[in-house]
Amino acid sequence: MSVPPADDSPPSSRRIVVVGGGLAGLAAAAALAARGLAVTLLESRPRLGGRASSFDDASTGDTIDNCQHVAMGCCTAFFDFCRLTGIEGQFERQSHLNFVAPDGRISRWSAAALPAPLHLAPAFLKLSYLTLREKLAAARGLRALARGWDVRTGESFAAWLERQRQPQLVVDRFWYVVLVSALSESLDRIDVGYARKVFVDGFLANRAGWEVTIPRAPLDAIYEGPLLSWLERQGVDVRRRSGAAAVELAEGRATGVRLRAGDSVAGDAFILAVPQDRLLPLLPEPLRESAFFRRAAEFETAPISSVHMWFDRPITELPHAVFVDRTCQWLFAKPKGASGESGGYYQIVVSASRQFLELSTSDAIEHVRRELADIWPAAREANLLHARIVTEHKAVFSPTPGIDALRPTQQTPVENLFLAGDWTATGWPATMEGAVRSGYLAAERVLARLGRPASIVPPELPVGRLSRWLYGLSSVRA
Repeated sequence: MSVPPADDSPPSSRRIVVVGGGLAGLAAAAALAARGLAVTLLESRPRLGGRASSFDDASTGDTIDNCQHVAMGCCTAFFDFCRLTGIEGQFERQSHLNFVAPDGRISRWSAAALPAPLHLAPAFLKLSYLTLREKLAAARGLRALARGWDVRTGESFAAWLERQRQPQLVVDRFWYVVLVSALSESLDRIDVGYARKVFVDGFLANRAGWEVTIPRAPLDAIYEGPLLSWLERQGVDVRRRSGAAAVELAEGRATGVRLRAGDSVAGDAFILAVPQDRLLPLLPEPLRESAFFRRAAEFETAPISSVHMWFDRPITELPHAVFVDRTCQWLFAKPKGASGESGGYYQIVVSASRQFLELSTSDAIEHVRRELADIWPAAREANLLHARIVTEHKAVFSPTPGIDALRPTQQTPVENLFLAGDWTATGWPATMEGAVRSGYLAAERVLARLGRPASIVPPELPVGRLSRWLYGLSSVRA
């Protein structure tokens, strides 16, 4: 799509209206405000953050995240956003991960003092739940995936694994464990290209790619605290409880956003940073029917469930754990809160939770408790003080085979109307990184239209020399 002609008015006199206070909208607003533009940020909810947000649990009074969000070292745009807005110190990088085998044994995952991709080889070889034969099969699969051997456009990762003759136990205990956490989908519903991206960017290309970073506090405390303060210092007009009802058009251009309350917010350029299922209701009928926008209705989504459990005592000393061959994928130990100084509060994550959601709430909680008790005797002995399940039914767009054909660019056919959101064309799956990249890309399009072209999206981590040689990976990536 060609870039529309530059606006001939001084950029500082133009107002940019961003609809949506999730990470995509926050990133777009921050990038534009940092470059001196006037920005109005509209968010329908009382809190910023979108799906990456928190709420107060009525029973305990604790502020809890709707779901635990993590970032990996390969998420360069997300960390750039954190540095830009001064919230980098709100996240803690983990030195290792704890993989919990079906029999309860812990395999510590950390990097050795070796260049990528060998930095994780010692940890991989020490995994207790795979035999040497199975590890060799997984290594052969990794090499084939990294080199793109027999990778077919629009194919599911499950089909690719079958052609590679990967043993079922390797599929269940290696490929699935990584990808269901990263992409929140089953392997038959993952495009092989996105599976490749997870393993190449996260584990093979650069030593730092795998490192997991976790928020130090509830997300609400970060977004409504230091991040909001930074935005306001930059002059961003942040309006919560300001739900958008419709985009107003005149003579082929967007002129304003009508709010549900009835008043309108005028602007010179508009970024709709909303989920794909909320885009079409905001558009006038002619736009809604256009091929460009209509594709938003074709996305499929996947749920993520988070089980919050408050015990009267700690059930494990681990700060976090990755489960193998379980319904649950992750456990995160949280500040004690209502469980008291001697208690333990944990968040357990179930990604791609369609089957889990078929259980009643009480059965689902009991199922999770049994899985924890199978691993840690303390979980059998501890009293469960309180539990609740929080599900984002449309947590992520499903990275189904051929999904890239549906993902729209940030520039729309309307010259001053732009899109942001992890579902837009970023080259990344539905992650915090994808959301921030989309916001940055939308900001780049706005600046180009104002005659101030700028490169905002940071480069991805460089590929190590040995990784380039072993896997034929490009040394420079966008």
